[in-house]
Amino acid sequence: MKMLINVPETVVADALRGMAAAHPELAVDVENRVIVRRDAPLAGKVGLVSGGGSGHEPLHGGFVGPGMLSAACPGEVFTSPVPDQMVRAAAAVDSGAGVLFVVKNYTGDVLNFDMAAELAEDEGIQVAKVLVDDDVAVTDSLYTAGRRGTGATLFVEKIAGAAAEEGQPLERVEALARQVNENSRSFGVALTAVTTPAKGSPTFDLPTGELELGIGIHGEPGRERRPMMTSGEIAEAAVDAILADITPRNPVLVLVNGMGATPLLELYGFNAEVQRVLGERGVPVARILVGNYVTSLDMAGASVTLCQIDEETLRLWDAPVRTPGLRWGM
Repeated sequence: MKMLINVPETVVADALRGMAAAHPELAVDVENRVIVRRDAPLAGKVGLVSGGGSGHEPLHGGFVGPGMLSAACPGEVFTSPVPDQMVRAAAAVDSGAGVLFVVKNYTGDVLNFDMAAELAEDEGIQVAKVLVDDDVAVTDSLYTAGRRGTGATLFVEKIAGAAAEEGQPLERVEALARQVNENSRSFGVALTAVTTPAKGSPTFDLPTGELELGIGIHGEPGRERRPMMTSGEIAEAAVDAILADITPRNPVLVLVNGMGATPLLELYGFNAEVQRVLGERGVPVARILVGNYVTSLDMAGASVTLCQIDEETLRLWDAPVRTPGLRWGM
């Protein structure tokens, strides 16, 4: 496989060096693998820290900045960061108001963030944790006990980040993050397999003319494999899988997310089908975000995330944000 890299062993470090050059508003520690907004810590502000394996960009490092994360910890490709990174990030952003860890539900992430929370508290940092587990496709998988954390991570980080930016206390920021996760559901589909730099070839076999419904962001198996479907048929399968698990009473935020190799031409066309299905199912839509936000390297495919919102969470969603991967209102 052709890749725009030097050698697989330096992929993450090279990317971090490039990120540092492109975004001087971020303090990027390449050696220790921590990305921090340069103005942190801010007096009286709760720090938001997240992280995970690299390969899902812009998640999480691309969401560091005003209105979203205070810091992020990138691991190796599809590999959890280590507790030392998380403790270093927490210490860098803690102003005395506490730190919230946003953790996707993958076994390595959960174990390492739990350990980091204990170590940070030993250093006098107040830590709260929120687990994101929004994927309705499968209950347990190769990487998880319980549901996987996917697209709702963006909603959690944006809404909790806006609350923290306003100076809301740790208990309220944590409660909002939990509320957003509980009101969010996701479903993804893969059209091609993912190729990691270390392997240099597809990580699983997905024959031409077939797709995988319910795929995970690391290439984990989904619910079933089917012959290729139209965009409209995929939208119906994804939305119906979500609505079988949750019945929105309020309007929803919609994320139509590319998995890394799907062009916007296709994503916008897919969004049109998602909106058609939501309309036919009687689900009102408040806001829509389309693009590559929670990716899986070079996988072609998409995911749909719905988040039921109320007046406050919609206000926090609309609040200004300025990060490499998401920005409006500033």
